[in-house]
Amino acid sequence: MSGVPIYPTRGRGGGWRLIGGARTDLTGLTEGEVTSLLIGLTQSLGAEPERVAAVRKLVRAMPAPFREGAQRVADATVRDVPWGEVQPASVSETVTTLQRAIAARRQVRIQYEGAQGVVTRELVPLVVGSRGARWYLLAAPAATEAGTADAERLRTYRVDRVLSASALAVPGAAPDGFDLSGEWARMVERVEDLRGSVRATLRVQPWAVRALTDRFGAQARILEEEPDAEGRAAVEVSAHRIDALAEQLAGWTSVAEVLGPPEVRDELRRLGERIVERYA
Repeated sequence: MSGVPIYPTRGRGGGWRLIGGARTDLTGLTEGEVTSLLIGLTQSLGAEPERVAAVRKLVRAMPAPFREGAQRVADATVRDVPWGEVQPASVSETVTTLQRAIAARRQVRIQYEGAQGVVTRELVPLVVGSRGARWYLLAAPAATEAGTADAERLRTYRVDRVLSASALAVPGAAPDGFDLSGEWARMVERVEDLRGSVRATLRVQPWAVRALTDRFGAQARILEEEPDAEGRAAVEVSAHRIDALAEQLAGWTSVAEVLGPPEVRDELRRLGERIVERYA
């Protein structure tokens, strides 16, 4: 079809070859189709080694003109699934729009529903990724006419609060030396700190420690304390509100005792009273 003759070779390692050192690529795929293929792969799989290896192989196999955009998508998409959480069953079209803008080095215009109501922002998308079942965007306004993002104004946006997103016909790119993975890690740390502002100390039956810490994920840690007389381990868990933490702990009553703070114990007592009242 391409007009390049092929010929067979015998023996070990033989097969079909192209004359004159010609090489094949992803025949028939356009740049847009290649980008779509890679976007689908980055969205549908997690951060396991097989996914990472598949993405790398796909990028290397792409024709040179397509490889740069594909590499940007691969580098700027993060699938981060903590213990005890699940990946989203489906991905919104907004995520795909943001990934395509990253591949094409374009800015985006989003309508975002935040604490100040609905606002419109024109941003350079830099990283789009999921933390458990929730997707986030790391983006910043352009600092130059060439569309280089202003790293000092980098912000985190929850994708489920993006009401609309569209790519613009103006360039948008990360500044030189921008650390994609480092910025994502710092964002995760900030989010986890906000989510874990209320903490409680538990004594947990030894056989249930792994299950409980897996369920709470990043919001749990085993304390460096000796087990008590019953062999129970000391574990610290956290959440963004007292009532939310009590509700999560209520199901673990048979294997975990909350030692403190008193506010969490009081909320558990009130929760128990409401349950008894309803089902007495």
